Amino acid sequence: MLEGLDPEQRAVATTLRGPVCVLAGAGTGKTRAITHRIAYGVRTGVLQPAGILAVTFTARAAGEMRGRLRALGAGGVQARTFHSAALRQLQYFWPKAVGGEPPRLVERKVQLVAEAAARSRIRLERAELRDVTSEIEWAKVTRTTPDDYPAAVAKSSREAPRDPAETSRIYAAYERLKQDRSVIDFEDVLLLTVGILQDRPDIADTVRRQYQHFVVDEYQDVSPLQQGLLELWLGDRDNLCVVGDASQTIYSFTGATPDHLLNFRLRHPGATVVKLVRDYRSTPQVVHLANGLLGQARGRAAEHRLELVSQRPPGPEPVFTEHPDEPTEAETTARRVRELIDAGTPAGEIAVLFRINAQSEIYEQAFADAGVPYQLKGAERFFERPEIRQAGLALRGASRAGGNDTALEGLEDRGLGERVAAVLGGTGWTPDPPTGSGAARDRWESLRALVRLAEEFGAARPGASLRDFVEEVDERARAQHAPTVDGVTLASLHTAKGLEWDAVFLVGLTEGMLPITYARTPEQIEEERRLLYVGVTRARKVLSLSWALARSPGGRAGRRPSRFLDGLRPGSGARAGSAGARAGGVERGAGPGSRRRQRGPVPCRVCGRTLTEAAELKLRRCADCPSTMDEGMYERLREWRLERATELGRPAYTVFTDVTLMAIAETSPSDERELSGISGVGPHKLRQFGDQVLRICAGLPADPDTEPGREEASEDGVTDPRTGAGGAGDPWAGPGDEPGPEPLEGPGRTPDDAFDELFGERSEAESGGPGKTAEK
Repeated sequence: MLEGLDPEQRAVATTLRGPVCVLAGAGTGKTRAITHRIAYGVRTGVLQPAGILAVTFTARAAGEMRGRLRALGAGGVQARTFHSAALRQLQYFWPKAVGGEPPRLVERKVQLVAEAAARSRIRLERAELRDVTSEIEWAKVTRTTPDDYPAAVAKSSREAPRDPAETSRIYAAYERLKQDRSVIDFEDVLLLTVGILQDRPDIADTVRRQYQHFVVDEYQDVSPLQQGLLELWLGDRDNLCVVGDASQTIYSFTGATPDHLLNFRLRHPGATVVKLVRDYRSTPQVVHLANGLLGQARGRAAEHRLELVSQRPPGPEPVFTEHPDEPTEAETTARRVRELIDAGTPAGEIAVLFRINAQSEIYEQAFADAGVPYQLKGAERFFERPEIRQAGLALRGASRAGGNDTALEGLEDRGLGERVAAVLGGTGWTPDPPTGSGAARDRWESLRALVRLAEEFGAARPGASLRDFVEEVDERARAQHAPTVDGVTLASLHTAKGLEWDAVFLVGLTEGMLPITYARTPEQIEEERRLLYVGVTRARKVLSLSWALARSPGGRAGRRPSRFLDGLRPGSGARAGSAGARAGGVERGAGPGSRRRQRGPVPCRVCGRTLTEAAELKLRRCADCPSTMDEGMYERLREWRLERATELGRPAYTVFTDVTLMAIAETSPSDERELSGISGVGPHKLRQFGDQVLRICAGLPADPDTEPGREEASEDGVTDPRTGAGGAGDPWAGPGDEPGPEPLEGPGRTPDDAFDELFGERSEAESGGPGKTAEK
């Protein structure tokens, strides 16, 4: 199990206890290290397969991890994306936590966002619709409410695609649409799972009994919401292994942050840190350029960068090319690609990478004109394409018909690839590609990928039947593990993350494109540099970097090469040094200067024990420590909550949950400062209900007008507490409250709020007592 691992990889594989942080540079074999770690733990009996949960960020990566683990004899391990793991738990525990069937999941929110924009009387073009949808996703993973979105954008120096106030209105309308239709989106999956695990200690305990060991890949891409879910899965345990590289953080626009990776040693002073720097992917020439690129970087991620050391034989030097215009750049690139293919490099081992998808069109045309096969990555999911769905139906029908399928007559003794090709002939497949580019070529490339998959499957499993192949395709579809296409890959730099090719062409490297025009802050500029670093480190042997001085032939040659190439390309000055880079190795345990997070542990206010469970943190005491709750105050708070909910026309839990009322009755706050320190009482609820709650805690009526000696307020004189749909005074759609003992940074709602807003606890009259949960 340990043969073939280098010393650092072996350290990863054999360190099976306690927190482990693996800082893994590009091409250093991180997936090999962590899969061997899991398999070694299983084979030695230290780890139980069913008790391991490995999470990553793409279905493709999760599928690859499962395949490697099966090959290593650890097939029972769960390897999933964060969303996939959370969705399974949400669906399983929903009947117990909420009751009834789980809400329907909306896989694509664009249509709902478009409807929300129309209801808000805001017109969105297609590109604007995608931008607003991305903004909503960012807001949710960073726990930002519609009302807080404009302030959050300003605080984060985020370049909003349109007026933040308009996006806020669309976001609020989108959330109301989901509530009206009882549907949830992918971000809600995480929010609701976190909410259930926080509010139901019994369910959290069940999950923790199931999973005792966690592995997180691409940890530099974790969002605050995903980190919160991971901490709930862990509880008070530390059997966690995280793997990442801060120099490959390129998804901050989705809420990803490398802070969790960089702060791992602060949160876990006893952690073992392993640095993987032996690069098995790229030649010394490519690695030298990559190191030089990061040598110019600034900021916190740059301070923790790794100096890669190539383990491969020397190769050609990277080529820098300047072109007069974009068509010339595309035509020259296509010609060079054709030369590589003619010299023996498979088309599937070549990639052309650009900053934005809009740059692909000119390369599609150039490749079609040159007769070079290509695939456009990042478009519609492979198994959701109409031609693949149609092909699946045809293959299933043929597998059921067996020898009675006319398409298979006379092919009983032929290879699986030929039989599949014969069946797909009825769906439009031909051995020869269509001329030109466009939809017909895309369809052909998809079917060709399916035929190649059949050929590879048949070679790996001689004697495999058509039914066996259909089962393999179904398994891949469930895992979104698409087959490779025998064509040059055209992809954006973001889409290329996690992939590699023999030859990589990085094109369009001009100021305004890389870094992109809207990258203005130092942090944004550095992320653009990391994006180029990711592109460079995709290449195994051949690396080409090019730019065009003008957009079209005869145009003004006013462009200049990307600033990131300064000091790297010939004639642009001396190459930057590599001072400050981290060498490989293993660091075990905490150093003498190690310390915990400043916010520190939360002690029980009764016995002083450090609290870890979510429910205990809410109450600030151990579950088995005696309660100091004022029963009379608790009952008055519940009665008041029911009255307020009736006035608002909303469920009682949208005012405060039972657990929050218990915490109030136990601490008996005397002013707003003490009340705001209670978990579940954030700025919004403090403004709306704070005065009345404090009066109840002081033994006074919630409404001062009902005190003895005052006139009773007439029914007509009651002020409507709501300030409009989705406004700040509406507890159903208003901002959420901060999460109590250890609040996350930045504005936003907590998972409690997300859960409570949709499916939280009922009032006493509805539920029959504290602790009961509502039916949907």
